[in-house]
Amino acid sequence: MARTTSDIIIDAPAGQIMDVIADFGAYPKWATGVKTADIVAGVDGGRAERVHFILDAAPIRDEYELGYVWDGDRGVSWNLSKPGAMLTSVDGAYVLEPLEQTQTKVTYQLAVDVSVPLLGMLKRKAEKVIIDTALKGLKKQVEAL
Repeated sequence: MARTTSDIIIDAPAGQIMDVIADFGAYPKWATGVKTADIVAGVDGGRAERVHFILDAAPIRDEYELGYVWDGDRGVSWNLSKPGAMLTSVDGAYVLEPLEQTQTKVTYQLAVDVSVPLLGMLKRKAEKVIIDTALKGLKKQVEAL
């Protein structure tokens, strides 16, 4: 499955950014459309292995579970462990690359499939909007700390 990718530079070290990514309870404050994000399984080195989400990001309103695989402060990948009514496949990742001083390049990769047919162009555009909104929210959340 081809992923849509975008990146952003955040003025913080990778560890601080990864702490925000791993703080699922705070997602409703900064991740657009996320109503709840509850850890349902395992804590790998203090980080969740499965998280239940309730999403209300028009046109997608759904409830689903994502499984996470952490790579220290270098990255995290996830995929759909329990599909929702609309989301049939989710394959995503954050990759963190330390730059000079305390800056970090954060790359977000995402591929989503939904139960309703969407033209490939519309699907990629939706993925791009999700990614760009998430990266801006993450940057704002991290740099506010």
